[in-house]
Amino acid sequence: MNDFSHLDETGKVSMVDVTDKMPTCREALAEGAVFLAPETLAAIQDAALPKGDVLTTAKIAGVMAAKRTAELIPMCHPLNISFVDVRFSLQNDRILISATAKTREATGVEMEALTAVSVAALTIYDMCKSADKTMRISDIRLVRKTGGKSSHKTTYRPRTGVLVLSDSISAGEGEDKSGKILKAAFEREGCEISHYEIIPDDVALLSEKVGEWINGGTELVMTSGGTGMGPRDITVETLAPKFSRRLPGVEQALHAYGVGKTKTAMLSRLTAGVIKNSIVVCLPGSTGAAKDALAVLIPTVFHAFHMMQGEKHSATEK
Repeated sequence: MNDFSHLDETGKVSMVDVTDKMPTCREALAEGAVFLAPETLAAIQDAALPKGDVLTTAKIAGVMAAKRTAELIPMCHPLNISFVDVRFSLQNDRILISATAKTREATGVEMEALTAVSVAALTIYDMCKSADKTMRISDIRLVRKTGGKSSHKTTYRPRTGVLVLSDSISAGEGEDKSGKILKAAFEREGCEISHYEIIPDDVALLSEKVGEWINGGTELVMTSGGTGMGPRDITVETLAPKFSRRLPGVEQALHAYGVGKTKTAMLSRLTAGVIKNSIVVCLPGSTGAAKDALAVLIPTVFHAFHMMQGEKHSATEK
């Protein structure tokens, strides 16, 4: 949900920073109910209540409320909502309300859908309260959400290796930061880190290490460094010819995200592909590139392993 309130170090509430999250198409469906007397339902159907058309008013109220959710709930992020719809189903003792909200943002629209249902229900209550003292609002809940982490299968966790290429760091003249960022992030996601090494920019050694790791069962190889324009940047030339399949979509997503933050990212020659049954992603050696890659790849890259095993897409994926 995009109600991201939490306590910071001083005990104060704060909004979660979603700056580094990728915008994706997101959708949420919420439902609720207003219980009424049968005669009240009949009056609604006959447009016989003093305040007029109950359901049309409630629909407009729900749509308006969804668009103003961030003004009502303090820690919600303001979203550019692309679609909202509120619908009603009249039954024997209740009106069922459903609300759908859509966006293409870095966080979801669950709160917008829930707010639409809630305000639509309150509007029905207000329109009918003079005629029905038995009304009650109940069962407001999130039914479904898609987009972001929930839009495809990502439960599989590959054995992962992190290989840092740097003449200076391997010689002890600097400290690896990018590789540690990658290693820590995949560990947090539940991946077994089968290897983490730092080597110089050496063609033979790079080829040897990656081959050994893949033959030993490493399923995801993340390299850091050697994708630039320098004379010692040899990662792409060494590994790309070994790919049985390129992953241009991964490359494009990484490039697009990086360029959106730093123009010099367009100079990177990062690449991604498949060697045997393993995925290899070759990243620039900066900490920024590592963080950007994590924002793009996790958890979507895990879906690739479901695909490689021949599994079908999840039921929520359109």
